Amino acid sequence: MQQTQTKKTDTVFIVDDDPAVRDALRWLMGQVKLKVQVFSSADEFLANYTPETRGCIILDIRMPGMSGLELQERLKALGSLIPIIIITGHGDVSIAVRAMKAGAVEFLQKPFNDQLLLDTVQSALSTYGAIWEQEERRQEYNRSLSSLTKREKEVLNLLRTGKANKVIASILKISVRTVEGHRATIMSKTGAKSLGELIEMLHANT
Repeated sequence: MQQTQTKKTDTVFIVDDDPAVRDALRWLMGQVKLKVQVFSSADEFLANYTPETRGCIILDIRMPGMSGLELQERLKALGSLIPIIIITGHGDVSIAVRAMKAGAVEFLQKPFNDQLLLDTVQSALSTYGAIWEQEERRQEYNRSLSSLTKREKEVLNLLRTGKANKVIASILKISVRTVEGHRATIMSKTGAKSLGELIEMLHANT
């Protein structure tokens, strides 16, 4: 396996058992300055996969061992967000339908148009880049929520219902100044710049 990777969102993973196809696709991606990792089997790719894997997969269907469609379905079961472009020299309608239903962004039969493949890859990276950024923000926010103390979570739950500081202080039997302190800490830990943004973050994660 050869690989070069500098950014999460610009790596193209080529999974094909044919070395000539791997070399051709690696060269093609290199012409538009995309980083590449190549794998000779679905099993090899899966062994190197982590939930943080970012990029786009160009995936052959018919390979020894685990097929491309089996890898696609395995990744889907793992909750992977990585977009998959299916390529095959033996395509038929039933395989295409199965691939698209499993979430493939495109299905291309060999020989395919190089520019069409490049356009599909660039579109997938752009579209899913925004999805990954949103997911990373959600995960970071969830981590920040888990760092709140029990009292801070109580204050937060009351803030999200629109309760004023004085009301929260009365309910929790603490001073208004203490509520203000907890509120400031909550904003700092979550990175929210305003109460409105904090509430939006809460709604987005419920």
